[in-house]
Amino acid sequence: MTTVDTRRRLHRGWYFYDWANSPFYSSVTTVFGALYMSYVAANAAKADTATNGPSPCRDDAGVENTLQHCDISLFGLHFPAGSLWGYLISAATVLQVLVLPVTGAIADRSRDKKRILGWFALLGAVCSGAMFLVEGTGWQLGVVLFLIANLGYGGSLVVYYSFLPDIAGPDERDAVSARGWAFGYLGGGLALLLQLVLFLAHGKLGISQDMAIRIAFLTSGIWWAVFTIIPLRVLPARGGAHELPAEGSVLRAGFTELRQTVREAKGYPLTLAFLGCFLVFTDGISTVVAVSAQYGKDELKFSNQVLIVTVLLIQFVAYFGGMLHGLVARRFGAKKTILGSLVVWVLVIGFAYTVHAGDQVGFYGVAVGIGLVLGGTNALSRSLFAQMIPAGKEAQYFSLYNVGERGTSWLGPLVFAGIGQATGSFRLAIVALTAFFVIGFVLTWFVPVRRAITAAGNRPPAVL
Repeated sequence: MTTVDTRRRLHRGWYFYDWANSPFYSSVTTVFGALYMSYVAANAAKADTATNGPSPCRDDAGVENTLQHCDISLFGLHFPAGSLWGYLISAATVLQVLVLPVTGAIADRSRDKKRILGWFALLGAVCSGAMFLVEGTGWQLGVVLFLIANLGYGGSLVVYYSFLPDIAGPDERDAVSARGWAFGYLGGGLALLLQLVLFLAHGKLGISQDMAIRIAFLTSGIWWAVFTIIPLRVLPARGGAHELPAEGSVLRAGFTELRQTVREAKGYPLTLAFLGCFLVFTDGISTVVAVSAQYGKDELKFSNQVLIVTVLLIQFVAYFGGMLHGLVARRFGAKKTILGSLVVWVLVIGFAYTVHAGDQVGFYGVAVGIGLVLGGTNALSRSLFAQMIPAGKEAQYFSLYNVGERGTSWLGPLVFAGIGQATGSFRLAIVALTAFFVIGFVLTWFVPVRRAITAAGNRPPAVL
């Protein structure tokens, strides 16, 4: 097999991990998790009412059994069942912030980085699939399983991203990253489509709605586990610059390496500057995706069916958007393409502001616009950041990348919710999110990425 054929085989194998893990994000986290976990928690509150009374499921108007006002308790704290998912996502983020940096350091010091990817993927897939066991009032089991699955997801991504500099040269990383991201959206969209067909046709198939959602959890875990086999068979055992001495402890060396990285990071201020820019505009991206369904339901008054079609449309259009970004970056460079995509984000949000209630065509147009820039912006940010990482520190810096992305993802939703509450309308709230893209554009414009890549000891791509 020629060298070119070998590299293409590595690229295709690497793409498949984006394909493998995407249903966890698209199905378990984005669609079915929030719906089902809040429902199970409300069932627990109602069961507690029947046993202990009086009813914790009563809103201000005295209406029984409303999801938002069914209180549950954990460690002595009481909160509405409808808030469970938000708190769970926050707890999962905190757990990743604590664990992922050490994970990256250990991966960079390990002799077999691929094995670490496999174990994290297996942990996430098993716990994701095991959410099939959550039924009735057992929301506590769902909390534990999701926290562990999310940790497996985050840990595997840190290691997965760190393979990019190993398998792709400076001039091909943008295209490889964009294709991988696009392939992931295609896989996540296909899995979600099949699961939604089952969900919508559950009555005709003779199963309950609850069972349809639990099957979605199970199939997401199976999908994740089965397709992870492909990258594990293709990717090299490791590609980092540092080897762990035979007498050393991987865990102890990982902590030592992390401390050194934190101390040395200030020596690469331009790398950190780009990371800061990314954290600003990715907060806007994640917020737009997270609140788009709420905007469509509460402001534009669309049915759940329209919202489901919108989610699927974004997933599949994101595939073509990711591929398109790779082609544009090849001609104009990653930085210019990212800046262009941020301009498109502003235009898409502005168009969303003009869509009238009930205008399905307009709302689908917004979904197409989001899909076109969603995957590509993140994919090129991933590849450009990979160029700025010192050799042998890939997993550690990508752990900071992932932790930073999750650790700052609270600001956009806070702005959206705060302005929506203050104005009584989500239209001004959605427009306010353009600030993240405008600020991100300005900051990214001033980062000298070529100098940042050179300062990290790497060769800049010909087109940048």
